Amino acid sequence: MSANTIKISPSLLSCDFSRLGEEIQAITDAGADMIHCDIMDGHFVPNITFGPPVLASLRAHCRLPLDVHLMIEEPENYVQAFVEAGADILTIQVESTRHPHRLIRRIQDLGCKAGIVLNPGIPEDSIKYLADMVDMVLVMSVNPGFGGQSFIREMLPKISRIRDMIGDCDLQVDGGIDEHVAADVIAAGANVLVAGSYIFNHHSYAKAIRLLKTARHT
Repeated sequence: MSANTIKISPSLLSCDFSRLGEEIQAITDAGADMIHCDIMDGHFVPNITFGPPVLASLRAHCRLPLDVHLMIEEPENYVQAFVEAGADILTIQVESTRHPHRLIRRIQDLGCKAGIVLNPGIPEDSIKYLADMVDMVLVMSVNPGFGGQSFIREMLPKISRIRDMIGDCDLQVDGGIDEHVAADVIAAGANVLVAGSYIFNHHSYAKAIRLLKTARHT
């Protein structure tokens, strides 16, 4: 897998929200490939972030694809609003809905890409029947809800097994990503890396993104 195939999706969860527009422009200029938006409702996960109105504001000032991860209960009630707000891809937690197959198809029928998400404790067999229809699989390598957590290394074999399952489909990993972990997850088969704290706490966003894109085992 060449460096050109690795995509970086900085997570806004770790940015300075008082300077949101400036932060988006800065990571765009630094070489980000998409923008990762964590949508949390305080029920599915113990944190609250933002909803469709804020996403629509981002869309008006962002030329990169908006990679929107729904960590909410009853996502089927909100997907249309997020698509209309400007999401380019919506990823849903497999355990958040009774009918993930139906919801993925609905998202795609709305003209948006659709992905499925696996938390650390959810086995990959739970999405096997969805592998041929999703546009991306997201593997959480921390328990979702808060930024700045450490990577769970037991996720590496899971990433490899999912890569074998989904073929050339985008495989995203989110949680505890830095340049050292990036080399491991890329070797395991990931090609889309979500990083929040590592990028936004780095003195140079461009250098941080470059280090993630080029991370390899020597």
